[in-house]
Formats: sequence, C-alpha cells, structure tokens
Amino acid sequence: MGRKVTVATCALNQWALDFEGNLQRILKSIEIAKHRGARYRLGPELEICGYGCWDHYYESDTLLHSLQVLAALLESPVTQDIICDVGMPVMHRNVRYNCRVIFLNRKILLIRPKMALANEGNYRELRWFTPWSRSRQTEEYFLPRMLQDLTKQETVPFGDAVLSTWDTCIGSEVCEELWTPHSPHVDMGLDGVEIFTNASGSHHVLRKAHARVDLVTMATTKNGGIYLLANQKGCDGDRLYYDGCALIAMNGSIFAQGSQFSLDDVEVLTATLDLEDIRSYRAEISSRNLAALRECPSQASRVSPYPRVKVDFALSCHEDLLEPVSEPIEWKYHSPAEEISLGPACWLWDFLRRSRQAGFFLPLSGGVDSAATACLVYSMCHQVCEAVKRGNLEVLADVRTIVNQPSYTPQDPRELCGRVLTTCYMASENSSQETCDRARELAQQIGSHHIGLHIDPVVKALVGLFSLVTGASPRFAVHGGSDRENLALQNVQARVRMVIAYLFAQLSLWSRGAPGGLLVLGSANVDESLLGYLTKYDCSSADINPIGGISKTDLRAFVQLCVERFQLPALQSILAAPATAELEPLAHGRVSQTDEEDMGMTYAELSVYGRLRKVAKTGPYSMFCKLLDMWRDTCSPRQVADKVKCFFSKYSMNRHKMTTLTPAYHAESYSPDDNRFDLRPFLYNTRWPWQFRCIENQVLQLEGRQRQELDGVD
Repeated sequence: MGRKVTVATCALNQWALDFEGNLQRILKSIEIAKHRGARYRLGPELEICGYGCWDHYYESDTLLHSLQVLAALLESPVTQDIICDVGMPVMHRNVRYNCRVIFLNRKILLIRPKMALANEGNYRELRWFTPWSRSRQTEEYFLPRMLQDLTKQETVPFGDAVLSTWDTCIGSEVCEELWTPHSPHVDMGLDGVEIFTNASGSHHVLRKAHARVDLVTMATTKNGGIYLLANQKGCDGDRLYYDGCALIAMNGSIFAQGSQFSLDDVEVLTATLDLEDIRSYRAEISSRNLAALRECPSQASRVSPYPRVKVDFALSCHEDLLEPVSEPIEWKYHSPAEEISLGPACWLWDFLRRSRQAGFFLPLSGGVDSAATACLVYSMCHQVCEAVKRGNLEVLADVRTIVNQPSYTPQDPRELCGRVLTTCYMASENSSQETCDRARELAQQIGSHHIGLHIDPVVKALVGLFSLVTGASPRFAVHGGSDRENLALQNVQARVRMVIAYLFAQLSLWSRGAPGGLLVLGSANVDESLLGYLTKYDCSSADINPIGGISKTDLRAFVQLCVERFQLPALQSILAAPATAELEPLAHGRVSQTDEEDMGMTYAELSVYGRLRKVAKTGPYSMFCKLLDMWRDTCSPRQVADKVKCFFSKYSMNRHKMTTLTPAYHAESYSPDDNRFDLRPFLYNTRWPWQFRCIENQVLQLEGRQRQELDGVD
C-alpha cells in the first residue's frame, strides 16, 4: 500500500500581463515537477497574469486572457497525470476573486477563492478583489464555453473546500491567510487535511526572510502535516522584488529550501515524504485527539467539516517501499548586507532585460551612495556570469541581446560591467580632487566605462542668463549672499547634472558607434528621501533607483561587504570620507559642508525617526514620548523635543519632494514613497502648532519636576 508522496512547489519570475511568457514558465515548472516524480504541483499567487497587474484587474481583457492561458494549460499534454494548482483572477456572479484553480487531466477539480486579502503597505487587494466569506461552503461555478468545450464540465465547485484523493487530503491557503490570527490550516488540520499549500506573492524586505519560514514551521509543529509554499520571484513590473524562498516543510522541519535571490526564471522544489510520519506525529497531540466526555470534546471533534472534493487519483504509488524519502535540512539565511548585494542586483537585471535597454548610466560622485549603486550593478554582472557558467541559457540569451552581440559569452564581471555600465563624474568648481580620484579609482576597479566632465560652463551660462534678464547676480553665502541665493546656486548645479545625465544616457552609446540607450540610475538613500535632503529634479531624479529603499547605515555595511567579496579597495577611502554634496565653495581646496551638518541630524537618528513615523505610526507627540525613553541616557527632554521638532519641520517642509521620487527598489518598512507605499499629504502646516505645543507643555512639566527633585536634594 502506497504511503510516500512526491510533491512540488515552485518560484516563478512572472511578469504582469506577460501572458505568453507566464504560460511558458508555468509549463516548464510542471514539466520539471513531473520529471522528478511529483504528482502535485503548486504555483505562485496569480501566476497566470502576474501578481502586479494592479488596476489592470479591472479590465475584462485581464480576465479573458487568464482564461485563455488556463485553457492552454488544460489542453497541454504536459499537465496530464499531475494535479496542477495555478493562480488567476476569476469573475463569479459579477464579482472578482483572487483564486486557485486546481485541475487534473483536463478536469477542473476546484476553484478556491482567497478568503483574507492583503491590504496594507504595498498591497491593495481589496481595491480589485472581494474576499470569499463563506467558510467551508461551496457553490457551483458555471464554466465559460471555452472551458466547457475542453473539460466537458458545465459547472465546477467554487468556494472553501479541500481535495480528497485515494491516499490523502489536500487543503489550500493563499498568501495572506497564513498571516491571519486564525489561519485556515488550523481547522483544516483538525479536520484531517494532511497537505497544506500556500501560493504567495510576497516581496523582499530586509531582515524579514525568517517571518515566512517561522510561520510555516510553527504551523506544522503545532498541527503536523506537510506544508508547501510557492512564491513569485523577480521584478513583476514595479518597485517590488518578489524573493522566492519557496519551501516544503513537514512536522516542524524544513525539507526543501528555494533560493531567495536568483536569476533563474523557473525554480522547482520537490520532496518525497511519508504520510505515515504525519499520522504518527499527530497521534501524540493529545489536545487534538482526546475524545473524552461530551462536555470536554477533543479539538478535532469540534471542527465543522470541510466540503470534500473526491479525486480519483493518488499522490503515492502502490509499490514504494524502496522509494527514498527526503531528509530535513537547516534553513540558511543571508545577512542584511548580502540581501542588499543580491536583491536589488536581481531587480536591476530584470528591469534591464525587460526594458530592452543597452545598460545603465550612473552619475558617480565619489560618495557612499553612488558607489553602492555602482557596486549593485557590478554584483548584477557577477550574478549574470555565474548563471551563464551554470548553464542558464535564458540569461545568456538576454545578455547577448543587451550587448547586441549574438556570439558573446560573459565570463568576467569586470569586462561585462564595461559593456553595460557607464559612470560619469560631473565636476564643478566646488568639487574636490579627492572625490574625483575616488570615483575614477572605483570605476577602474569595477570596469565601468568612465567619463569625467566639468559642468561649470553650463552652470555659468544659466546663472548668467538669470543675471542678464533680472540684472541681479546671486552669490554663495560665503561670498555674502543670502540663504535664498545660496540654495538656488546649489540647486542649479544639481539640476544641471540631471539634464547632462539624460543627454549622455541617450547619446553616449551613439557617440561610440553602439546601438541603444541607457537607463539612468538614481542614488538617493531612503533616509535622505525621508527628510527631503535632495534637490527636486536633480541627479536623484532618474529612471530607477536601486538604493532608494535602503538606509545609509545598511548601505555602508553593504559597501564594506563589497570591499572583501569583490576585492574593491577603492571603497575603503569612500567609506572613510565624510558624506557631502559638494555644492558650496571649497575652503582652501577642502570640503566645506557635510550632509549631517546640513540636515541637522545624523543618519542613525534619521532611521529611528523613519521607523517611528511609519512602522510605529507616531505623530510628533507620540514620537517625543517614545524617544524620551529610548534616548534617556543621552538626551534631556528639551534636547529630545528639539530633535523631534527639527525632524518634523524639515520632513513636512520637503514632503512635496516625495511625489517626484524616482521609482525605487522597496527594501525598508519605513520607505517614504508617496506613489504607492506611504500615502500621506504633501502640503502640511510645517509649524505643527498644536502638536509642538503639546510637546512643549510636557517638557516644561518634566523640567519643573527635575528642578523640584534637585531642590529636595539641596
């Protein structure tokens, strides 16, 4: 009698609305799963259309093309003799649902709609879909004619049910449902479900990889059973990078771990597991099994049963005594610096190959931020070369298209970087020789095509035009000018660099006799964006920004990692130098301004403000109260109040800049991205009179109490 089952889950690099490519990747994953002996295959959430379709879900085309792809899957010989579990939007009684469609041998077994929708942070599922609210209930779904002709079915079950095969029982969760306080797997497990599946569309955030792993292992520790998690991987078309981490767990142990960052479009995990291990594990959970007196029933007997869809199929084979089973493994995590090295680099690769551009253009200033961005491109080149060495033909084909050379095979990351990255140091009269040297040395070490130029003639022409029209000549503060003059003269330099960057991105390859254009990379970190410490439409305005969701502290750790991992000694001097914009005149040839002095706060403080403002959801008064405790050993109440007021004044004054932020890789939970993630006003009363008065009153009370205590001591 068979009891060993081989199951498969996968991570797919799907792309929103790329129905042709998505179909081929799904078919490839099923083919691999079958080749490895799997009888059940789970795919990511909404894999047929791509998770990030957003308002395209409103369009009937998205539903139509999803049905067409489903029909192609049903018709394909590849999908025969394996239970296939795919994700797509489905319209039922004029209501849109985010669904799993489970089929076998051209018959749809069940359409299972998602019951708990993700609707926070980057997710807006309630905007497009309705949650299925009828727990443990199904109704009939009338198939469209294009499917009826294929399946010879008029209706199929639609709702919250489980599959009962000859040898086991399978139940579905969909992404967010695993995170809810009372997940479906709890009651399904008590009702005898042995295999739980979860199709996810979950994105990368620094330091969060353990969350999914912990939830899955805890679910199977408490409940027993096999748990399969599938996830999307790669750039689906916007700021998010879906980070794979597909896994298979049983009884609290991991049996298969997928990569978190990879250039492989299709990754399939399989495991062969013994159903008897689940049954013996559950036998020892007395709270589940105790069938005692009527007034003290077991937990399992209290659960109302799930509708069961009978499936004439087995996941196991009759003769499997000699079939080896999978062994448990230890999950391996990346450090935050490694996550930065890999995640944004994979995102850049997807963006480059799918936008059909010939490379990147990066204004390289000699500072940490632009150096980190350059290192991400170098890391991307490193991963491309490694993927090609491993035999990834898709990556090889893509890189040949990008460099426009059909016979090219990348082997050295430095040589590839010279083909796909152009760096440019844009000097002004306020630039120091040290930053120029640092930028040039880094460019030499990573192999980028490097350009050095001076922007002074363009700046002088623009300022001269202003003087010609108005008769007034603005001066820097050190030359006797006002703050307004000083700021305007800094900003014109920054904005000129943006214009030059786009000119060179469009024409530098043309000037070298090569086809194509370049994507302009921005390099403003999340802390500078939060405070608005950047010029609107300066060289932080670009096509994409791979570090826009990463803090300065984490970027420095990443750059330090690159020193050792990629042997880039030029980064040491960049790390040692003070952060500066170099927009004011030099003092005796030396930098006269630093970022932290200009901001009036440190980068470390900024990341604390960011987390309290967004993650902890504090306004000025609540932030003051929390920081009183956090900084009690280093700051007086008055100093804390001044710091909070300074932050909120500058933050609200510059909030309008968030509306123009370059689309950035989302890596941090306190991202200020106004366009998708951080939905707040951009016109504030920057004096915050009521809030600041509450803080001031509290400070006065605390100072009065301290004086009384001191008087008591005297």
